[in-house]
Amino acid sequence: MAPTHVLRCCQRGLAWIPVIFIALVVCWSYYAYVVELCLYTITMMGERIVYLIFFHVSFVMFVWSYWKTIFTKPANPSKEFCLPKAEKERYEKEERPESQQEILWRAASTLPLYTRTGAGAIRYCDRCQVIKPDRCHHCSACDMCVLKMDHHCPWVNNCVGFSNYKFFILFLAYSLVYCLFIAATVLQYFIKFWTLCRRKSAENCPKNELNNSAKFHVLFLFFVAAMFCISILSLFSYHLWLVGKNRSTIEAFRAPVFRTGSDKNGFSLGFRKNIAQVFGDQKQYWLLPIFTSQGDGLTFPTRLVNADAEQATVTLQPDSNKCVPEVSVSPLSESQNRLLSNEQQANNADDHLAENFLKSAESETVTMESES
Repeated sequence: MAPTHVLRCCQRGLAWIPVIFIALVVCWSYYAYVVELCLYTITMMGERIVYLIFFHVSFVMFVWSYWKTIFTKPANPSKEFCLPKAEKERYEKEERPESQQEILWRAASTLPLYTRTGAGAIRYCDRCQVIKPDRCHHCSACDMCVLKMDHHCPWVNNCVGFSNYKFFILFLAYSLVYCLFIAATVLQYFIKFWTLCRRKSAENCPKNELNNSAKFHVLFLFFVAAMFCISILSLFSYHLWLVGKNRSTIEAFRAPVFRTGSDKNGFSLGFRKNIAQVFGDQKQYWLLPIFTSQGDGLTFPTRLVNADAEQATVTLQPDSNKCVPEVSVSPLSESQNRLLSNEQQANNADDHLAENFLKSAESETVTMESES
């Protein structure tokens, strides 16, 4: 027991290495930009002030969203998705999968569930001992079931899901803005320093104009910002596409299975509603790392393409043992009733004329027989 506990502690400690690395890079970028570039390199006071203002705005929003992504606890299924004590004991004692599924079906009959496993069974987590809500998955790194799980990100040492997915999107957005701003404002000094450093003549590269410390920080700052910008741009574009489709990363690779079959667009409600699912209805809070996502993470509106086969009711006929599905007949409209009434009146009129014709024919026959 003790070695296992020590191993888990070591794993948790090692999991913070990527976060510490990012924190060190951000701290160094702050020093390189503010001190080495703005204070030591830029000579124009107006340019220096404008750069510092925009830099600190992007820096604060980037750090804020990154902090929220890291330290927001993933949301877990509520107690209503846990099996009752008696049912859980029966489930653990049962050895046949069919009997276990019967227990799960009874327990899930009152729960708002639309998705199933690939075989059409109830999604149940043996590790957490809960019935999985829709879009919920078990994270092996966090060792818990996470609502609307997207993926486990080692760069934030946290599982990205319902509770912090908006923060993760904003973290990508503001980190991209942060890197783009640094690369764009450092570019001219990067070109200047690069060309001057390539010259061996001391008169073209005077020490009072360019010191070695500024050269290193400015040149390396541009390379790091450009490198992170390219990698973050692809990831940010992909997650924007996922938000527009209302899919998670897991659902993009494996379509959710509903009672009518798998449907990759089962949770898609249209572009605007899909955006509101993550960012909320109040647009003034979209750019702030404040939780405004819709719903509770347990239930989600779905777009069922096909009719649900389980909702069709069947009745037993009294003289047969066969099950015949009920056919629901929609009430006729007013125009259809009028057409039917007119047709019925016309049929009655035709029957009346035919009856009169037969009576007249019979009377004429009787008259001819009497005359003969």
